[in-house]
Amino acid sequence: MTDSVVLDPVDLEILRLLQNDARTTYRDLAAQVGVAPSTCLDRVNRLRRGGVILGHALRVDPARLGRGLQALLSVQVRPHRRELVGPFVERIRALPEARTVFHVTGPDDYLVQVAVRDMADLQRLVLDEFTSRREVARVETRLIFQQWECGPLLPPRDPHGAPSAYQGDENP
Repeated sequence: MTDSVVLDPVDLEILRLLQNDARTTYRDLAAQVGVAPSTCLDRVNRLRRGGVILGHALRVDPARLGRGLQALLSVQVRPHRRELVGPFVERIRALPEARTVFHVTGPDDYLVQVAVRDMADLQRLVLDEFTSRREVARVETRLIFQQWECGPLLPPRDPHGAPSAYQGDENP
């Protein structure tokens, strides 16, 4: 388990603002949290080095790229040993159709979200990239009808300064 990082109220506010608009300039960010731009830059860099900020990602609509069918594949690997699952996970992560891979508990070992062109492409992916692998014992496919993004861990504040949805203790 990863150790948590101690964050003060300024760090939390920087994270809150960046989560809700990652394109905010350091000058604007510094003004909003009440510190000098150089201090703000130092804090953001410390949050990156500490693994709190993992990067900035561009979200792409798979349907606009011709991959309008998404599915969740429940995959059981047997035997479930490190020397087999490591290469399996790396191979799956390298597939352009793979969107997310979860190592899970329960009867299945992995849950893989994929985006493909159509049913024939999904069948090809399951047969050629999953069930053809010696270590894959079973694959169960669930089509995704609709998907919703969830909000950030630290949602924006309301105009009165209170968190709009997050009610947890923010003081470490």
